[in-house]
Amino acid sequence: MSPRHSAAEAMQTRDAILDRSVAIASAEGLEGLTIGRLAAELGMSKSGVIGHFGSKEALQLAVLDRAGEVFRTEVWMPVRALPPGLPRLRALCEEWISYLERGVFPGGCFFVAAAHEFDGRPGAVRDAVEARFDAWRERLVKEAGRAAEAGDLPDGAEPEQLAFELMGMVMAANHAVQLHRDPQAPARARQAVRARLGA
Repeated sequence: MSPRHSAAEAMQTRDAILDRSVAIASAEGLEGLTIGRLAAELGMSKSGVIGHFGSKEALQLAVLDRAGEVFRTEVWMPVRALPPGLPRLRALCEEWISYLERGVFPGGCFFVAAAHEFDGRPGAVRDAVEARFDAWRERLVKEAGRAAEAGDLPDGAEPEQLAFELMGMVMAANHAVQLHRDPQAPARARQAVRARLGA
């Protein structure tokens, strides 16, 4: 077997582990990932699973990265070519709500779930979750700042405050969808965003 072929197979195996891990962690949390369970579900040995990551924490961090790739594909990529500022901010919010509505992850927003699981625990996983939220908030603040510079924000809203409010609205929608199974939650979130950003 050529080294190139072996490396490609190893990457395919790693991708399969990550895909299954994301599905499990979305519904059951990152702590729900066990090497034994993954090995059994994927028809691998425990050493075969852990050999791709080195530790459970490294696996959890890799799963966060994979979930971040999915979020980027679902929410950022569809709007990145739009004009910056209010048009892109509105579209970002729509894609964000749609991501929840479509159930991209079985357990709702992967990062909200991870934040609830790790926000009170020190360590690398908590830091990685916080970094994801920081990056997303910075994206919202940046788009809001561009809208403010153009005079497009209603009531002279301050970008940091606006980003805080938008995150609160969409997290409330995630809560309503996941905990209450409220089919009206996405529509309510859209209404709240329109009211805040202007129709």
